Amino acid sequence: MLEVRSLRSGYGHIEIVRGLDLSVAPGEVVALVGRNGAGKSTLVNSLMGFVPAHGGSVHVEGRELTRAAPHVRSRAGLAVVPQGRRVFGTLTVEQTLDLAGRSGGWDLDRVAAVFPRLAERRNTRARNLSGGEQSALAMARALATGPRILLLDEPSEGMSPQVLRALSSVIASLRDDGAGVLLVEQNLAFALTVADRVLVMARGHIALTIAGDDARADPDSLSRHLVLQSVATET
Repeated sequence: MLEVRSLRSGYGHIEIVRGLDLSVAPGEVVALVGRNGAGKSTLVNSLMGFVPAHGGSVHVEGRELTRAAPHVRSRAGLAVVPQGRRVFGTLTVEQTLDLAGRSGGWDLDRVAAVFPRLAERRNTRARNLSGGEQSALAMARALATGPRILLLDEPSEGMSPQVLRALSSVIASLRDDGAGVLLVEQNLAFALTVADRVLVMARGHIALTIAGDDARADPDSLSRHLVLQSVATET
């Protein structure tokens, strides 16, 4: 369980996340959507400890992690697939997974069942992979840590339809394993295919919470709300 209460964070004196509350239960996929500049990536970086909290609290499975270092959060079960992949170019696919691997995490055989191209290129350095392959490697690296809560920051960006289908399979597997997923996504259609709940973020806080089934039944209503949030922010 991820529990975030009244979280405030940002860069220096500039506060981006403003009193935000959210939760992700075991076996739940929560999609976080919102216009550019709403604070979504800052929130992800705050949850991983890359951006310091100014106030509030972050708990994972009851453990207080608000001011913990990123490696402590990782050991507590948090993992992130960052926007822009950020793989280590000099490491091969196999070295990347070996470095991240942990008891209970996904090994290369399980990763290969979802991303077969990675197994084929196991001895290839990350910098020589295609963009889609690097995206798959970033996902596999996070899975190798055996996360209890996985944070995905714009994972569909630059993905081919084939890799996107594999991503859906990974998310379903995590849900079945009882892990929670916080999916930050601009691709609303993709987010709605996997989300149990949808949160709309605006001006650094959660402006709206919708059940996944309700959002799928009326996606136009959610799209209109996002447009209204955009207009409100710009005025």
